[in-house]
Amino acid sequence: MNFKRVLFGLGILAISISLLPPTFAAEQTMGEAINKAGRQRMLTQRIVKSYCQIGQDIRFDQSTQQLKAAVKLFEKQLAWLKAFTNNDEVKQGLKKVDKLWVPVKKIALGKVERKSAEKLRTEAEKLLKAAHQVVLLLEKESGTSKGHLVNISGRQRMLSQRMGNLYMLLSWGFNNDKYIQDFDTATREFSEALTELTAAPENTQEISKALKRVSGFWKMFQLSNKLKQGEYVPDLVTRMLDKILKHMNDITGMYAVLPASK
Repeated sequence: MNFKRVLFGLGILAISISLLPPTFAAEQTMGEAINKAGRQRMLTQRIVKSYCQIGQDIRFDQSTQQLKAAVKLFEKQLAWLKAFTNNDEVKQGLKKVDKLWVPVKKIALGKVERKSAEKLRTEAEKLLKAAHQVVLLLEKESGTSKGHLVNISGRQRMLSQRMGNLYMLLSWGFNNDKYIQDFDTATREFSEALTELTAAPENTQEISKALKRVSGFWKMFQLSNKLKQGEYVPDLVTRMLDKILKHMNDITGMYAVLPASK
């Protein structure tokens, strides 16, 4: 038996499972609908990040598995959301997501080429906006503070992968000022949202402890990110951002099962 191969397979399984909601949050509730819809936003960014990692031969096998898992999970959750909602506005929003998903999936599962990376990000940005609108519609329908917290917490997952894909594009040699601006915006928004979540009166002791761990990882990421122009450490940065993603995914699941309150 090839034990290295077995261990690698177990590692990929653990990563895939970590992106799923906790089993106690799996019931079909509005909180879980917002959680899943919010995770769709993250997946649009993770797909681009994984694609760029493959193109730069960064953890090639793991990045390939991440990309395939992200595509599979996006389609699974899209089907779940379609079956869940009876809201006409949400249904229309999901139709738009469905349409915009087609070109993203086609590029993501095609041959990984540098010339296709920016096209993938362009299409993923369109999909991100449409997916975000679905989250906002579901939050509005919920009408609760919990819905807002699930949205904000879930968006942190997206921002972790957004920073990752922008960093990967820059490290791949795409010298685009817009990417730098978007990266700076994403880091600022993550910091602001982390402050908001930390101060939320709805937080349980478990949520507060988890947010404290994220704050520690966030500080480490900020230190690793302070590099001179053109000096990139993509492997280190993506590992740190994936840790943040895992913990924010757990926290979003915790918010999703909080008792509803106006």
